[in-house]
Amino acid sequence: MKRYYAAWVLGLLLSAPMASAAVLATVNGDEITSDEVNKVLMEGTQGRFDSLPADKQNELRQRIIEGMIAQELVYDDAQRTGVLDSKDYKQELQVLMDRMKVQLAAKLWEQNQFEAIKVDPKEVRAYYDANPDEFIDKEKIHARHILVKTEADADAIIKSMKGLSGDKLRTEFIAQAKSKSTGPSAAKGGDLGYFPRGQMVPSFNDAAFAMKEGSISASPVQSQFGYHVIYVEDKKAAKKLGFDEVKNFIEQRLKMDKFKVYMEKKMNDLRSKAKINYSK
Repeated sequence: MKRYYAAWVLGLLLSAPMASAAVLATVNGDEITSDEVNKVLMEGTQGRFDSLPADKQNELRQRIIEGMIAQELVYDDAQRTGVLDSKDYKQELQVLMDRMKVQLAAKLWEQNQFEAIKVDPKEVRAYYDANPDEFIDKEKIHARHILVKTEADADAIIKSMKGLSGDKLRTEFIAQAKSKSTGPSAAKGGDLGYFPRGQMVPSFNDAAFAMKEGSISASPVQSQFGYHVIYVEDKKAAKKLGFDEVKNFIEQRLKMDKFKVYMEKKMNDLRSKAKINYSK
């Protein structure tokens, strides 16, 4: 596969080579691979593709594949009809290649400058010791919920699970979440994963963090989305992260701080030695 949506072409061509990937489709012998599709998806969602709901991911992925197939078909027809031999095509291709050469050189130059920056291990340890509050892994809970429109519906769900506990409660909650919840997490049994205090809307947050592990909310919890029945699956207390867990993160942060200072000085130096004229 050699053609991409024009808006993302530069980012794709400048990205690092990937390992061999699954072939998702072929068009007249040209392959469309999972790596190519994933690059477009990450570019198009600004790196947030993995945070989208599963159904939205599948829909978007299929749309990109179909778009790539369409571009392959158009490119093949452009070849057959002489577009690639036209003066306009050659001129615009040259302009694009000239621009890409400059941007690729700038990208690799900046990468080299960054890699040359060194951080002393003593600086990393000193930062960790001086900023203990930065390395606290906040209290988290793993919760599920069933979202319904009315308080009566939520009450009925709570009453239907009265007397259940342990695995029986969890299994029944997941089943009812899949069949009754109107929220986007219904297909996953209402699973919201782990989240820290303050991430959810206040009413949901306060109710969930006040609950015990392995229990459901005693009464419906109202929010702007409707009425929730909450199940707390697990709780993790806040803890301080060890130095070995965060030293690479600290090193990269300090390296980036040094890099910013270095680049400002470097660019000022380059500008002082260059002849720059602004058009009026």
